[in-house]
Amino acid sequence: MLKPASRPPFLTDPMIAVLALSAGLALVLPATGGARAAAAMVSSAGIFLLFLVNGMRIRRSEIARGLANWRYFGPLLLFVFGAMAIGGLGFAHLAQNVLPPVVALGFVYLGCLPSTVQSSTSYTSLAEGNVGLAVIGAALINIIGVFVSAPLFALLGGGGAGEIGSEAVVRIAVILVLPFVIGQIVQGRVIEQIAAHRARIAWLDRAVIGIAVYVAFSGAVEQGLGTMFALGDWAALIVLVLAMLGLALAGAWVSAGLLGLPRADRIAFLFVGSQKSVVIGAPLAAILFPPASAGFVIAPLLLYHLAQLVLAAPLAVRLAKTAQA
Repeated sequence: MLKPASRPPFLTDPMIAVLALSAGLALVLPATGGARAAAAMVSSAGIFLLFLVNGMRIRRSEIARGLANWRYFGPLLLFVFGAMAIGGLGFAHLAQNVLPPVVALGFVYLGCLPSTVQSSTSYTSLAEGNVGLAVIGAALINIIGVFVSAPLFALLGGGGAGEIGSEAVVRIAVILVLPFVIGQIVQGRVIEQIAAHRARIAWLDRAVIGIAVYVAFSGAVEQGLGTMFALGDWAALIVLVLAMLGLALAGAWVSAGLLGLPRADRIAFLFVGSQKSVVIGAPLAAILFPPASAGFVIAPLLLYHLAQLVLAAPLAVRLAKTAQA
């Protein structure tokens, strides 16, 4: 039995409850008309604040240290934004045969997103991998994702629901990039205070994501989410998401092995490379997509996020037992 300190994140992470509550509230009481416009404004303000804080709490020294380790970080970057993005495009083509096109587009979007920080680090620790490398690698991937995910999505599948025009570029620059840069500039004055309020900041993350998911799913409900999705559609979506996650885990593990990384570094590569961030994905979707389609596009992301938390736990435990043996 796992000790309480080693319990997998899906048993303790409130994010699962936040996502479920946000989606459920949108199904029962969706924000429409003027209410949705107000909710969208609150969401944008929250996203700005979230990325401002992110800029304050990621140390520049950690960024420099991670960039120096190109033997690990270079291939990780190519895997997250190269292999995973191409994999998302492939799954989108499969999904078009059984799911609405706007949901299939969500697989392209999913593949273009950066990794998580918290859960990939937690699972690396649980599997007795290189935690420091996982933290730095995931943080760098997230920073780069702010700049790369949207253009990469536009290149691979940005037509239709996710077309990125000048207005979207300006919104990304103002709501995501600008606050992060400001946070990096003022970091030296506030980083100790930010570290002292770590728990409260974690709830800021969850609240902003919850609002973004609520606004996105409200638009999907208004557009007929309940009638467009039959039970068979949900089953097909779940199967495709699980298949993509399985291939991501296998691909990351094999890739790290081919690179000849030490076992601890290979474990870090496995979890950082295969996981996808709802922290970036939900706010970015609120900027890129109109409310009528955002909820459909992020459906694969939300299921992937849940699956990566649940399925990575036994994998991490197994890796730890193998290392001990």
